[in-house]
Amino acid sequence: MKVGAENKKQVQVMVALLAILALVAIYNFRDSIWGSSAAAPAPASAQPKSSGALPAQDGSDPRLRLDILDNSRKVKLEASNRNPFAVGVVIPPVVASVKGTPTPTPMPPTPTPTPRIPIKYYGFVASRPGEPRKIFLQPEGKEQVYIAQLGDIVDRRYRVVQIQPTSVWMEDVVTNSRQQIQVEPMPPGGR
Repeated sequence: MKVGAENKKQVQVMVALLAILALVAIYNFRDSIWGSSAAAPAPASAQPKSSGALPAQDGSDPRLRLDILDNSRKVKLEASNRNPFAVGVVIPPVVASVKGTPTPTPMPPTPTPTPRIPIKYYGFVASRPGEPRKIFLQPEGKEQVYIAQLGDIVDRRYRVVQIQPTSVWMEDVVTNSRQQIQVEPMPPGGR
């Protein structure tokens, strides 16, 4: 079987990958091949003398230490702010407040008065049943009188919310505040 130039490159890459795979396998199974070399066992004087089980090779001791367990049972917990489950956490003692200087009680915030809606309500137009009621509104300081109905916005800012015979409810769309405006007599001359 002849190997061409393209196949030679593929064979070389495959050989390199197999060599890497062999090294990884040897590294992972080194303990079973050459024996354990992770950690030396602890000296015999440092090992507790309880059961006949051998300690683990990594230096940890899986045996139950009854002497430590008995010592922990002898510790009496007092009713305090100590948390027995928190390791090394110290709760600072409660410091008594200095008497003689009363802490001022905060005053509730004073509500900011909502600005008055500058619209005059002159009444409504008699309409037929089923037709929306139309009203006459005039912004203060302006000569233009608006004919509006429920939901319309007057003077680019004030929405008609509710229409009643003697008053109208307007909403300022900028501040979302509502105000009831009472009907005013029409000025003489229709203006």
